[in-house]
Amino acid sequence: MKALNVAWVKFSVGKKSRRDVMAYEKNLGPNIGSLHNDLTRGCYRHGRYVDFIVQDPKRREIRKATVRDRVVHQAIVTALEPIFERSFVYDSYSCRVGKGTHAAVLRLRGFLDRVSRNNTVKVYALKCDIKQFFASIDHEILMGLIELRICDERISALLREVLLSHGSDLGRGLPLGNVTSQLFANVYLHELDFFVKFYLREKYYLRYCDDFLILGTDKDHLESLIPFLDQKIASLYLSLHPDKVTVRPYSQGIDFLGYVMRPYSVTLRTKTKNRALKRVSQTNLPSYLGLCSHADANQIARTLQHIAWERDLV
Repeated sequence: MKALNVAWVKFSVGKKSRRDVMAYEKNLGPNIGSLHNDLTRGCYRHGRYVDFIVQDPKRREIRKATVRDRVVHQAIVTALEPIFERSFVYDSYSCRVGKGTHAAVLRLRGFLDRVSRNNTVKVYALKCDIKQFFASIDHEILMGLIELRICDERISALLREVLLSHGSDLGRGLPLGNVTSQLFANVYLHELDFFVKFYLREKYYLRYCDDFLILGTDKDHLESLIPFLDQKIASLYLSLHPDKVTVRPYSQGIDFLGYVMRPYSVTLRTKTKNRALKRVSQTNLPSYLGLCSHADANQIARTLQHIAWERDLV
């Protein structure tokens, strides 16, 4: 019961004004008690999802579970995350405490300064993207990786219930929107991280979800890594996106997580800038100003402030 109460507190942060969350909280004690009984007796069954589409920036299908199920998801992550976090490589930045996009960008800038010896040596970046990553994750491989560390039949049964909850008949795929999917993705791609860091012995490697890059001063060497990466990713029943595997010199710009990094400047990606200019308001202005603060984007920041001010007057 305590674990579910902790999960509720974590889950509900910033969500208590939402209608479904308020309805659940109105009878919080009985709801948590009923959920605890179902989990204890092994008769918990995941509910149905509500599907909707977001454009951020590309079209994505998000599956939203019920509040009851999302409390279970949070409880799973709260229990399992510390176990797996200890084994993750340092330079995996997606959905981890103390990490995130800005930390990844700062780390990449540090890498670039180090490898280029403060822009005195030519640097290349091998940048890769995994094709349809979340839709391609194999459930049996994922469960095998989890069960290497978690030897509990009840937990395994619960995880399988969550994995199969979005109606996958092929034993593949994770629904975007579940907090469990973020943890499962890191567990799955830790196999790639470990391979690159400890088998290929690449020091300047960085990954954010299904985007990753490796820096080096030898273009031929970086290109020679592609078949090994392709083979490793194929062993996870994944594939590299054929149009998103590139080796580019730092001088031409490295496009990563909404920023383009060059030896003497960091700019916002054109699509990122245009999306900010289109969507900015007084509500989301601080977020966009934070985005600009990590780039040479003072003029764009001033423009965003002006646009947000004008829109607030309408």
